[in-house]
Amino acid sequence: MPLLIKGRAIVEDRWTLLRDATSLADVSGETAVIVPLALWKSQHETLFARKDVGVWLKPDDDPGALVADIDSLPLIAIDFPKFVDGRGYSSARLLRDKYRFGGELRAIGDVLRDQLYYLRQCGFDAFAVRADRNFADAIGGLDDFSDNYQSTSARPVPLFRRRNGATADDGKLPPT
Repeated sequence: MPLLIKGRAIVEDRWTLLRDATSLADVSGETAVIVPLALWKSQHETLFARKDVGVWLKPDDDPGALVADIDSLPLIAIDFPKFVDGRGYSSARLLRDKYRFGGELRAIGDVLRDQLYYLRQCGFDAFAVRADRNFADAIGGLDDFSDNYQSTSARPVPLFRRRNGATADDGKLPPT
């Protein structure tokens, strides 16, 4: 079984990523699967009836296409086909902050240690690190920085609001 970083631990991945699935014939009825957005849209009723189907998005897919199903999907994976393609960060922020997706948000593709801290800040909570990389070393990437100044999905209150007695992450400033 492939490995995955989830919850700061290396775990076995129970989901099968179907990158090239184009029809329901490509989808096993017995395993948890992650299907492309195009297949999800074309076979929505059948796939929606299952509880073990996630959707993966290409960099140019609109995450808004999943809004109607956002509360029902257990997993959304966002593909990073190249290390230099950062569109997935924006998709993650939209899913977490605008559409309020509460399920597993997974980074797949060319995912490396150097990205993990920033991916986490954008709302990812699972990382399918490239198979040729050391997973134990990659986990360290989640702690490459101690804090960040700007607001993020993981820490929505910016540093300037958290200092000088402001409460941790509630966004409320102390009384004046």
